[in-house]
Amino acid sequence: MSDKEQIIEYAEKIIKLAQDTIIVRFRFLDSALAKLKPEAKPGLCGFATDGEKLYYDPVVLLREYLEEPNIAVRMYLHVLLHCIFLHRERKDKVNERYWNLAADIAVENTILELEMPSASLSRDDEAIYMIHRLRKNVKKITAEHLYRDFMVHGLSEENEDNLKRLFTIDFHDSWRKTEVTEEYIVTEEQWKEIARRIKTDIGSFSKGKTTSEGLANSIDEATRERYDYRKILQRFMVSGEELTVNDDEFDYIYYTYGLAHYGNLPLVEPLEYKEINRIKEFVIAIDTSASCNGDIVKQFVQKTYEILKDGENFFHQINVHVIQCDNEIKQDTRITNESEFRDFIDNGQIVGFGSTDFRPVFEYVDTLRESGELTNLKGLIYFTDGYGIYPERMPEYDVIFAFLNEDEHRQEVPGWAIKVIMEDEINEYK
Repeated sequence: MSDKEQIIEYAEKIIKLAQDTIIVRFRFLDSALAKLKPEAKPGLCGFATDGEKLYYDPVVLLREYLEEPNIAVRMYLHVLLHCIFLHRERKDKVNERYWNLAADIAVENTILELEMPSASLSRDDEAIYMIHRLRKNVKKITAEHLYRDFMVHGLSEENEDNLKRLFTIDFHDSWRKTEVTEEYIVTEEQWKEIARRIKTDIGSFSKGKTTSEGLANSIDEATRERYDYRKILQRFMVSGEELTVNDDEFDYIYYTYGLAHYGNLPLVEPLEYKEINRIKEFVIAIDTSASCNGDIVKQFVQKTYEILKDGENFFHQINVHVIQCDNEIKQDTRITNESEFRDFIDNGQIVGFGSTDFRPVFEYVDTLRESGELTNLKGLIYFTDGYGIYPERMPEYDVIFAFLNEDEHRQEVPGWAIKVIMEDEINEYK
């Protein structure tokens, strides 16, 4: 047997021992372990996963094993939790560097909370101290919450390097993988189902044993329902005519034939209008109570504008009201075209910062409809923290209550309204 073959054989034994150690200690991870197949990959220079396999460099594994005998168990748990928490699926994050670091901290925090001696490393005390410092700004140590904090406050180069040293174990380059092999396919939905199953199993496992708040919180983030804000905005569209060539009905064959044979006289003139579905009239209500940050509010308006503009969802002439309100109407800005929308984003002021009552906005909108200022209102978007008084009566148009994040203490949204969590839409805060 060659030296290379021996190295691979020893590494395989270490990996198998790590699998057995994890399954004995945490039975609820059995389905996840069964999905993630280990595979030796000489020359990788580390560890990685693409959601189908756990790739490891045998030489690196043996070298680190000599220094840290628990590295195989720790690495296996680290990579496994990335898959369970669906970290590699979150391609919507605009700052990949921050997301990778946030994901690493989240899984390492979970492992530390599980208090598994056979997964401990010499750097754990320093890592625990650093997590304690992070908790000053981050309510829950999940990748999503950490990422949001990094985007808001930034990271110094020194601090970022220190966090990477303490929490990074695997490479994330393979997270960009878009294709899966035919012989072995593990989909995002399968990992989500595994996460749901683990969430159910944790209850029976945790009786009388050490539990992990990070595990529960991260699984909640992975399995919660997410909304497509773009598709929801389509509910506000109405039919109308725009001055444009209708390519669906215009026949260029007859048109060019006439130009060629009848002295530049086209046989068919292009239609000057086209029936299309676009947004013409809607209301953006902004909760300017003390708990809503002005910069975040502007990011919400910016995101809404970008979605509408990118999809060419505006008519040339629109009727949009941006209403600012805390417990009373503070300001109503009427926008009639894209230029005015852009100007509001760049120069508009957020006013208010009192307590919250949603009802004045709906009462004010009723007066706009009665006066004829709003004639074909399809919907209203209310960006808020959710701590206010909801109307008892269902309005005659669609309503979206948009929140920055989930909050278990917030009261339920009325059944006639749509609830949207915007943290998946608002990624840039600067």
